[in-house]
Amino acid sequence: MTWAQLLDEWPLVEADLHEFYGVDVGAPGLLDERSWRWLRVRIFGLLSADSRIQRLFNPPPEPKKPRRN
Repeated sequence: MTWAQLLDEWPLVEADLHEFYGVDVGAPGLLDERSWRWLRVRIFGLLSADSRIQRLFNPPPEPKKPRRN
């Protein structure tokens, strides 16, 4: 996964940031007041949590179908 791929899914990242961290990135000036490192750390956190963006890039395995005899 690249940053470009991740940022292409910005609506999922934005929703997850709000759900997991209470961060509303649409709030005026919020991202202007924070560093790139601050945002990067939180996005990396989303990738290690059970978040929308994590499930997109690392979907759970499909359940195995029972064998028919």
